[in-house]
Amino acid sequence: MRIRALVVRIIRQFVRDKRTLALLFLAPLLILSLTKLVFDGRTVSPEIGLTGPASAFAEKLEEQNASITVYDSVSEAEEALKNGKLDAVIQIKEGKPDITLEGSDPSVSRSTQLVMQKALQSHVQELAPTVHYLYGGPDMASFDSFGPVLIGFFSFFFVFLLAGVSFLRERTSGTLERLLATPIRRSEIVLGYLAGFGIFTLLQASLIAWFSVQVLGMSMAGHIVNMLLINLLLSLTALTLGTLLSSFASSEFQIIQFIPIIIVPQAFFSGLFNLDAMNPVLQKLSFIMPLYYGADAMRGIMIRGEGIADIQLDIYVLAGLSILFALLNVAALKKHRRM
Repeated sequence: MRIRALVVRIIRQFVRDKRTLALLFLAPLLILSLTKLVFDGRTVSPEIGLTGPASAFAEKLEEQNASITVYDSVSEAEEALKNGKLDAVIQIKEGKPDITLEGSDPSVSRSTQLVMQKALQSHVQELAPTVHYLYGGPDMASFDSFGPVLIGFFSFFFVFLLAGVSFLRERTSGTLERLLATPIRRSEIVLGYLAGFGIFTLLQASLIAWFSVQVLGMSMAGHIVNMLLINLLLSLTALTLGTLLSSFASSEFQIIQFIPIIIVPQAFFSGLFNLDAMNPVLQKLSFIMPLYYGADAMRGIMIRGEGIADIQLDIYVLAGLSILFALLNVAALKKHRRM
């Protein structure tokens, strides 16, 4: 009887907690669906630019399912390659194909090279191509490509989790309620908490940046200060989002329940996996993911050596999201203040 009573009590607790039921039954379905969309999507065709006499290879490359764009000038093709619109550019130099690979993603470079080798194998040996890399090189490891995304992901994940749990404890311990009973403004409370947590966020961003480059030996083509700035902005976005969502949780367990809904999709749409394999409609979901902008900027700095001017859109979006979440935090505190 006592065992049955215990079982009945647990069942009733689960039935009353709709969020837990959703986590238990719906979250795995969501993650599995995202996994299928990422790993079982469309075939990705390499984007190859041709200039001048190299356009003679267009038919052979198209037979290998490559997407071909013919440019009137070499400078135009190289600009498209630099902007990430192409995976490779082929031109003719001294009668031989001269190939320049974008190079920031080793897996894409290898697949692009394979396509071009198959397309050119019917030609005589003296047409063996010369290969160059715009970024990276033939020895660039896969970790150098997805490492910057992982830096952003771990920064975002741990800051989100710790901020949410810490702010929740401030509420459940009564500290926040006592603060709200004083004349202090809600905006001052939010800024105070963000500044306090922000100190540790800055330390974490600095530690991750130093460890990734100096200890793990990740590729760093740009300036480490720019990397630190992006990591800080990404952590600040996670901090404001974590504190905001903690307002809708009543326990640490409910904070963890946000992970499959908030954090996991960030990983899928961050660029850690090839977004081009997804349906074009689903690709647009990446534009509402903070980690997408953080990872894009991190890869630009660490692999392509981009400066502030090149990543300013990512900076504006991350800063704007941080401000938006902070303002929503101020509004969310209103329901906790007793009149």
